[in-house]
Amino acid sequence: MIVAHGGAGEVRSDKAKIAEKGVTKAVIVGSTILKSRGSALDAVEECVKVMEDDPNFNAGMGSALTIKGTAEMDASISDGRTLDSGAVGLVSNVRHPVTLARLIMEKTDHVLIIGASAEKIAEEFGLELRDPRTPERLEMWQEARKKFERGEIKYLPKTIDLIRRFPDLVETVGAVAVDSNGNLAAATSTGGLMLKLPGRIGDTPVIGAGNYADNEAGAVSCTGIGEAAVRLCLAKTGCEYMGKGLSAHEAAKRCIELVNKRQRGLDMGVITVDRNYKYGLYHNSKNLVWALETQEMSRPKSGLRYPT
Repeated sequence: MIVAHGGAGEVRSDKAKIAEKGVTKAVIVGSTILKSRGSALDAVEECVKVMEDDPNFNAGMGSALTIKGTAEMDASISDGRTLDSGAVGLVSNVRHPVTLARLIMEKTDHVLIIGASAEKIAEEFGLELRDPRTPERLEMWQEARKKFERGEIKYLPKTIDLIRRFPDLVETVGAVAVDSNGNLAAATSTGGLMLKLPGRIGDTPVIGAGNYADNEAGAVSCTGIGEAAVRLCLAKTGCEYMGKGLSAHEAAKRCIELVNKRQRGLDMGVITVDRNYKYGLYHNSKNLVWALETQEMSRPKSGLRYPT
């Protein structure tokens, strides 16, 4: 089973079908790996890589830009079998930040490496580099800057004001999976918030906040206003819910209920899978772009909202 998201927020009507198609394409890649008895870890990495190459998502190519117009990407990956995790922050020129996160997990003694040091590791291991800024993101950034300079944006201590003005910016991508051996994995990648301060790191590379997997419980990937997930250790909290016997669906629902109670007004979405091959997804945002495929399905399911 594999579940993927393309972000929580509000999807513009002209982008809806494109976003749904993109996340479905990513799920098919991950599902193909699982059907050939590949690992959940490989499946979530390859799934997220597809979305990092899709300029319609805020991850990899097409990442949102800082107040200075630069790209600072974050990503993480978690192996539920061993609890090993890798994460990268503030990288500006790596084609696949999620693959760099896996390298950090497997080739170093650390969990999180950021900035130039992380980019140096990418170069040493021969990862492909590229400028992730697209013309569309640059245009969005220029318009955001104009509104900011005119005083029309009450800047980030109050992130929700910015998101309401630019509702299609929260498009972090992620995937969770369980393979034929019962191993769980999660991967998440983002460009962050448009107009964020340089150096800002959200929940995506913080293991336990935006991304977590544990074979004894489940796997979780979060999307939305990252500060809320960091404050609540949301991904680990979701896994703890499943570890205590809640289903993947109920765990996802409880996570969003917790956000609504303790971080009211901040948009969030979560996707989950548990050790019993069940999935869940829930959000308090207008939209959550999602797709999934299970062993029993002849083709993936997808949508833009929680599937009631």
